[in-house]
Amino acid sequence: MSYKYPDPVRLKKSVSLLESFFGEPVQNIDATNLLDALIHTILSQSTNDLNCDRAFKSLREKFPTNELLYKAPAVEIAGAIRQAGLYRQKSERIKNILRWVKSGFGKLNIDEICDWPTGKVLSVFTAQKGIGVKTVAVLLLFKCGRDIFPVDTHVHRIAKRLNLVPGNASPGKTFAILNPAVPEGKSYSYHVNLLKLGRRICLAKKPRCVDCPLQPICRRRLQNDA
Repeated sequence: MSYKYPDPVRLKKSVSLLESFFGEPVQNIDATNLLDALIHTILSQSTNDLNCDRAFKSLREKFPTNELLYKAPAVEIAGAIRQAGLYRQKSERIKNILRWVKSGFGKLNIDEICDWPTGKVLSVFTAQKGIGVKTVAVLLLFKCGRDIFPVDTHVHRIAKRLNLVPGNASPGKTFAILNPAVPEGKSYSYHVNLLKLGRRICLAKKPRCVDCPLQPICRRRLQNDA
């Protein structure tokens, strides 16, 4: 018998348990400086939050405006973002994206995408090298207030442990499965609370299962107790 993903009862229960444990986060929407947010998200790829924030601060100290950043050689950008890891690759991506934005939008500003349909934003931006579905979803959720559910490393790991998606699902597959299933209006709360859970309790290597609010529905815990 095939298993249907996701289990709506387990998903809704996980949303509720997390809100009971962490609270329901308040979403503050600031639909400005989306290009800065995009650059920051690119820097966040394959590194931790602390190194990403340090790299972005260093980048802005050297290039206070996007116009200066646009004119800067990739090698200088790379030097400013070394703390983010993969700095040569990320510097080229930032340069190419800035060129694309300037050419396509006519200015170094993409704030207008908050007025675009979600499908259009996903289609246009993911066509650019270095911009994946997660990056676009993060922009739409945090900057535009869109009810979309980004899937990062923590979310992907926990979704598999809860058996909300197949164990061999890719992050893209997890995004496709969970987005239509997350209760309406709960994308922000669920995403933020899963991040807290993944960073503090449901760790990749040594999860603190005894402290986890999702114990009653976690496949990993249930298997360990069997």
